[in-house]
Amino acid sequence: MQTQIICDTHILIFWQDDPKRLSNAAQAAIETGLNDKTLACSDISFWEIAMLIHSGRLRNDISPVQYMADLCLALSLTVLPITPEIASLSQGNFFYHNDPADRLIAATAIHHNAPLITADKKLKKLEPLTVIW
Repeated sequence: MQTQIICDTHILIFWQDDPKRLSNAAQAAIETGLNDKTLACSDISFWEIAMLIHSGRLRNDISPVQYMADLCLALSLTVLPITPEIASLSQGNFFYHNDPADRLIAATAIHHNAPLITADKKLKKLEPLTVIW
């Protein structure tokens, strides 16, 4: 089985709504993941997307359910659950990040030994995390 490539929430949004915001490396990783069907995200990303749509910070011309379903279909996205191991790992003392969703997304990538596509500067500093940007 090929290694999965984890997408941070904003990467999914950039890809769907404004692909020019993706770096060349991020775009290349997404293309590779599309071809290999290895793109994944943490299930907490769906909570973040729903929250952004409901708060008006993300486009509201589509229902949150349709927005997320479109992402899953277009990217052949695997949605990874928060397991007890990931929840525990997200509390590691190596995190500089206080955002619980970002901690869970990074812990998901670390647990699955997968790179994380993210522009998040704090996540880039995490020692056990491989970041693509």
